[in-house]
Amino acid sequence: MFLINLQGKDSIYEQIKKQILRFIQTGVLKTNDKLPSVRQLAQELGINPNTVQKAYQELERDGYIYTLSKKGAFVAGTKTNTAGLEKEEFISYVKAYKDEGFSKEELIEWTKEVYTE
Repeated sequence: MFLINLQGKDSIYEQIKKQILRFIQTGVLKTNDKLPSVRQLAQELGINPNTVQKAYQELERDGYIYTLSKKGAFVAGTKTNTAGLEKEEFISYVKAYKDEGFSKEELIEWTKEVYTE
């Protein structure tokens, strides 16, 4: 289910976070679905459990998952789940346009056009 790119620019814990957020957004993971345990996911990916724990802690801090003592980690309600991912996606699109040479002014103008429709 999870794929990690060891040569990728994102750290391993960030890759885990992004994949969980993507699974939530696309409906692969639904509210109250149980996530793999830290130990299980670390073993499956061949990584340090602390890396998975860091990803889970940040997801919990941001309200995407919750943990229950001795039960594990679960997906939180979906109302807030897509907001953070949508922001990340928006920023990645803006960065891509910037890298292609589009100016800040052009991007702002396009945004204004959307809001005046």
